[in-house]
Amino acid sequence: MLLLNKQDIDKVFSMGDAIEADKRAFEIFSNNESVVPLRTKLENTNNNGINLFMPGYVEKLDNAGIKIVSIFPENSSKNKPVVPASMILIDNTTGEVNCILDGTYLTQIRTGAASGAATDILARKDSRIGALFGTGGQAYKQLEAVLEARELELVKVYGRNKEKTQKFVDEVKIKLCKYKTQIIAAKDADDAVIDADIITLATSSNMPVFNGELVKKGCHINGIGSFTPQMQEMDEYIISNADKIYVDSVYACLEEAGDIIIPLDKGIIQKDRIDGELGEVINKTIEGRENDEEITIFKSVGIAVQDIVTANRIYQKAIECGIGSKVDI
Repeated sequence: MLLLNKQDIDKVFSMGDAIEADKRAFEIFSNNESVVPLRTKLENTNNNGINLFMPGYVEKLDNAGIKIVSIFPENSSKNKPVVPASMILIDNTTGEVNCILDGTYLTQIRTGAASGAATDILARKDSRIGALFGTGGQAYKQLEAVLEARELELVKVYGRNKEKTQKFVDEVKIKLCKYKTQIIAAKDADDAVIDADIITLATSSNMPVFNGELVKKGCHINGIGSFTPQMQEMDEYIISNADKIYVDSVYACLEEAGDIIIPLDKGIIQKDRIDGELGEVINKTIEGRENDEEITIFKSVGIAVQDIVTANRIYQKAIECGIGSKVDI
């Protein structure tokens, strides 16, 4: 069995690799070539946390797997990851565990890559200005993925804590300097949204974080942060008035995405407001963006097939390069 930590993964796997892995994962999912049960959620009320168990199976890869991921917001005050996780890969030919990966880092990569994939497929080719909401554990990879997908001139970052936001900006300007993009802290939420060609949301908010009426024509929005029926990053206006809405999984989003469920429950939208899955755009069963005036939204709650496809590609590369620690159990 191979053990792969964050440093091991970084040695063999780039954000470009992750975006291509997510595209393939979404295509597999929408082609019904995977088995992905809805995640099992256990709430830890004593510690304000959630434990998620995400199993999946992809026959073509000869891999099954399960990611155990938790969301414990108070971990930030303990200098621990807010989203600790472990990914377990199972060899379908023997039933044995063949790899355990750092699931926290895997989650960051594949979740960021989802925005990268959606941006590459749906955002205007001439996009120049980006907005990022959130400065937590997901934010860095979200920004990296969008910059990998589009050559942006400017990104404005907005977070509720100005000091934390500026610290995040200072750090990512160094880490992502190869992209030659100006990264600054937004004055406020409105400042971030106005003129943005691509908006990426990576917060855990239970209320909309920006005014949808300020979104410009032709903008693309990645809604990544909310993953429960109570969480909501986008307001009803933008959900109602966007030209097209795509999701990673229709079923999962109707069960878990507050951005969709809340306006549904209010009767503001109907289920057919969702145009389809990103995998359906990739496999060309439905159309994506059709002109530069359309406002497009990609809403993702995360699906296990992303973890399995990405982890499998990391594992294969690690084997080829002799990276990781081998253990007998």
